[in-house]
Amino acid sequence: MNISQDHVVKVQQASIFQENSAVLSDISFEVKKGEFIYLVGRTGSGKSSLLKTFYADLELRLGDIEVVGYNIRKIKSQEVPFLRRQIGIIFQDFELFYDRSVADNLAFVMRATGWKDQAKMKTRMAEVLMRVGLGAISNKMPHQLSGGEQQRVVIARALVNEPKILMADEPTGNLDPEVAEGIIKLFQEINRSGMAVIMATHYHQFIDKFPQRVLKCEGTKILDSSVEKFELKTLF
Repeated sequence: MNISQDHVVKVQQASIFQENSAVLSDISFEVKKGEFIYLVGRTGSGKSSLLKTFYADLELRLGDIEVVGYNIRKIKSQEVPFLRRQIGIIFQDFELFYDRSVADNLAFVMRATGWKDQAKMKTRMAEVLMRVGLGAISNKMPHQLSGGEQQRVVIARALVNEPKILMADEPTGNLDPEVAEGIIKLFQEINRSGMAVIMATHYHQFIDKFPQRVLKCEGTKILDSSVEKFELKTLF
């Protein structure tokens, strides 16, 4: 593992495949430490496949990608859990266990990533829940929470191991616009603390309201707003 001094993701001439079709071809870009990036594009353009490749859920066949110091093309299966401890992964559909409490949802991930001390686990749970604006909800069941609260639990879960980068795949897709804006503001706040964020989204109005660098998946390529200009109305 080679720890970079200035970036958390480095993509070099990579091609991303869905089965035998390349959805992204010969792409290259970097994500610097502490950077916030919107990842946009039409359904099927490769956004989710790119994120899955970053956390080694999808095989990288061509090119090179380095994520938090790990070479994704050469990563060994036993290294994948260590890679994922440094990445906070957030999904649109929450992927919570609905038969157990918020605390038990967090504890499951913590035990799976090597936590053993119960007192430290409890303290860390309280810290991450407070950070996402949820106080005394640790004993509640997910079905007792609103959609926005459930997504905040998912973000808390992703923060447990103090990752170097958050990767969020349409985290506001199931939320109404007002609640979604609160989630966007939370990501901005987390980013200001120094954590890099890559967020796939179709909410172009938030990109306009909270501008950051944009990567657009289009026609197997990636357009980069830090390199070239494109209109927001053409994003989707």
